[in-house]
Amino acid sequence: MRRAGLDEPVRCRLQDHRSAAVQPRAYQLLRSRVSSSAKTPSSPQSQGEMPVTVNKIDTSVVAETLRQQIREDVAIVPGARPRLVGFLANKDPAARKYAEWTGRACTKDGIDYVLKEVEACDLEGALKEANEDSGVHGILIYYPVFGAEPSFYGGSMDDQLRDNIEPTKDVEGLCKKYRDNLYRNVRRVDKWRRSVVPCTPLAVVKCLEHCGQHTGAKDEGMAGKVVAVVNRSEVVGRPLAAMLANDGATVYSIDIDSIYVMERGRMTRTDVTPDDAIKAADVVVLGVPSPQYKLPVSTLKKGAVVVNVSGFKNLGDAQD
Repeated sequence: MRRAGLDEPVRCRLQDHRSAAVQPRAYQLLRSRVSSSAKTPSSPQSQGEMPVTVNKIDTSVVAETLRQQIREDVAIVPGARPRLVGFLANKDPAARKYAEWTGRACTKDGIDYVLKEVEACDLEGALKEANEDSGVHGILIYYPVFGAEPSFYGGSMDDQLRDNIEPTKDVEGLCKKYRDNLYRNVRRVDKWRRSVVPCTPLAVVKCLEHCGQHTGAKDEGMAGKVVAVVNRSEVVGRPLAAMLANDGATVYSIDIDSIYVMERGRMTRTDVTPDDAIKAADVVVLGVPSPQYKLPVSTLKKGAVVVNVSGFKNLGDAQD
């Protein structure tokens, strides 16, 4: 049978014109349909085995629509461009590549992008200057900087950096103010501004809207849907699960040692197994940072949508 994953990952950058936040992450989206009548020509079907067909959704189409809206917004004031400052304070090749993607996307969309490379020990001072600079409209830090190194103020040093970004300039929605708003389902800062949400979870929502799993309606866009999110990271898995739960879905948040069910404003342990949660899910989001993790396609519900936000292909082959 045909491979269920993407041999060549679809790369895109999504931007949300409503929050004016730059969303420069890569996404891979698959729509998996199991059909009792379809036959896949790439390999023979063994007796009694249900064939699988896979439709790949081109996420660049989703991105381009949103990016065009950004370009139109930027062009409203001739000669004035929003400035995004990115701070690179590590030697991580992936972080540098991410910074390069950000620069290319901003150039194409009319945003003035400035990359500042600083030593980790100097980042806090440079961040303070950018916060106070009226000519800087957005700030982005390429993590990890200190990793899990603890902070004098509590939490980690990287957590402290996130919380030190001025909220009006936080384009990734990771500071405490926006985190609190997300989990409390507060969608506006005031009558003029929407609360910014993390870029990767937002991109997943936009992809789900594109393929019809999310209606786009506030609070009810995922009503009646069951979602399984595999990985509960604070950057992607946990906020995405909360966003989809706030939009009406029943979300199973699955991590290496636990599974919780999340519904609007509630998170409780459940006796449902990860396998059963995935089998029941209309949408499965995979974010396991390991090449060893492979979800068998046979586990999926008929018509399920699978979103891979890991840097590795988490979906196994159709015959797995």
